[in-house]
Amino acid sequence: MTDELCPCGRGIGYASCCGPLHAGGAAPSAERLMRSRFSAFALGDAPYLLATWDPATRPDSVELDADTEWKRLFVEETEAGGPFDAVGVVTFTAIARGPEGRIELRERSRFRRSDAGGRWVYVDGETPQ
Repeated sequence: MTDELCPCGRGIGYASCCGPLHAGGAAPSAERLMRSRFSAFALGDAPYLLATWDPATRPDSVELDADTEWKRLFVEETEAGGPFDAVGVVTFTAIARGPEGRIELRERSRFRRSDAGGRWVYVDGETPQ
């Protein structure tokens, strides 16, 4: 991918934003990891999604729907998840377009620092009603 705007919505180029994380760099916060995971969904990068998932909750595989195009991400709230935190929560809404039309996914995602180098990992998420 050239230095087009990053899918995560921070308003900067992919090469300066999620690109380094997708190449193996560590996310500095839970929010940045969540944004990089959204970008991975948008770009079809299932290996990155698995690599950044907590081993305790990670599925054996991730099947991405090629007919779903992830368009926008809105971060609504963050709780902790900074450089001195062990856990964090990010609430977001992701907008996509699929064969049936508009998709809107709202999730409250939990993250923690892994024991392996203190990297942030996705633990799980709940979809509020």
